[in-house]
Amino acid sequence: MDGRAIDGSIWQAPGVGAENFARAVVGWSITINVIMSMGTFHAALLPTELTLVQQAVALLMWGVLIYASLFIRPCLRLALNLDTLVIVAFYAFATISVLWTNLGVAALMKAAALVITTLGAFCMITRVDIDDIVTSATRGLFVLIAASALCAVILPDIGIDQTWMHKGQWQGVFESKQTLGFAGAYLMFFACYRKITGQGWLPFLVTFVLASTCVMLSESRGAGTLSLVACALLLTSLWSVRCMQVYAILPSVMCVAAALLILYFYTTGYDSIHAFDTTIDFTERTFIWQYAISHFDDAPLFGFGINGFWTNPAIYDYFNQNHGWVLDNYHNGYIAILVETGFLGYFLFTASVFLFSYKVLCLIAGRAIDRLHCALIIGFVFLNCQTNFTETVFLRSTMFTSVLLIAFFLAICRPVPSSRAQPREPEQP
Repeated sequence: MDGRAIDGSIWQAPGVGAENFARAVVGWSITINVIMSMGTFHAALLPTELTLVQQAVALLMWGVLIYASLFIRPCLRLALNLDTLVIVAFYAFATISVLWTNLGVAALMKAAALVITTLGAFCMITRVDIDDIVTSATRGLFVLIAASALCAVILPDIGIDQTWMHKGQWQGVFESKQTLGFAGAYLMFFACYRKITGQGWLPFLVTFVLASTCVMLSESRGAGTLSLVACALLLTSLWSVRCMQVYAILPSVMCVAAALLILYFYTTGYDSIHAFDTTIDFTERTFIWQYAISHFDDAPLFGFGINGFWTNPAIYDYFNQNHGWVLDNYHNGYIAILVETGFLGYFLFTASVFLFSYKVLCLIAGRAIDRLHCALIIGFVFLNCQTNFTETVFLRSTMFTSVLLIAFFLAICRPVPSSRAQPREPEQP
């Protein structure tokens, strides 16, 4: 074994064979994690009472990744700066917020899962190259999308939604067509990135066409549009540094837009958006938004705690009595953060997003980050931030893409070289 100096200390490097084996283990753990964590499987494939098995396997894979990462030399050193402290503080606060819930089993399990996956995000981004992460994640998404297309064609009773509201729309191996749509959207985005980084045309076309077909036939037009926009951001970022700098600000802009949306419902008390003579409710999602925001004053500073809102019987039953249906889902990630972690949690989250944009601009100016990786991170964060206007993705404790968002935020928390010694990285074409 050889030694390598890191931050002035001698770190004993693992053997080459052990490290290569650990990398292979990490890669396949990511693939299995993606397959098991992206959404609940159809009841015909996995009985409802066994859905916790999916989360258990996903957490097991994070445990495998964390352990295997001990045998891999670090490839990224993070700096203990304000951006690092704020993002860690946000997830730490979200985790301890379980203490002011009813301390139910589900809430405790979600808090424990959040600790494991956040640690896993740190180990993954500091030990595994971003391109390898994308390759492993793409492999898992492809399995899900290919299996979904097969189910829709061969087993339509499973693969096609038969309910009156979505009759005829593809849902694949999942219990809902929205899950298939967003899984396909992520695969489209990753396929585009892999093509840019050297993948052949045939694998790209097969992957992209299959993913886009599932998105279209699930009628997830929003997810498909967002994916295409994210792909466009990716391509134009490589074409122009100025575009990349503009796109880096978009997550902060969306946080401001989300705050204004929340303020609209809080001040007006409306359960939909009124624009002139048009009423917009986003397929009744705004009913959930207004109801959740109307309870903000009940726990304004610290929120209801993670998983502490819809588990309140009075809150759950009142919505059900008034609407005839209820989902334990906010369908808006920003509102979920506000309601479950209060003003303090929402402030920490918003601050982390603003610091993300600022740090990306600093890294671009100092040429301290690979241009392809920077474009990928910006496009992925944009896709997630926009998705959370109609779906709840933030604070999902086991969903791989939610944890990958944490990893990409941490990837930005690296040192910025001083202006006197900026590395001259060659521009990508």
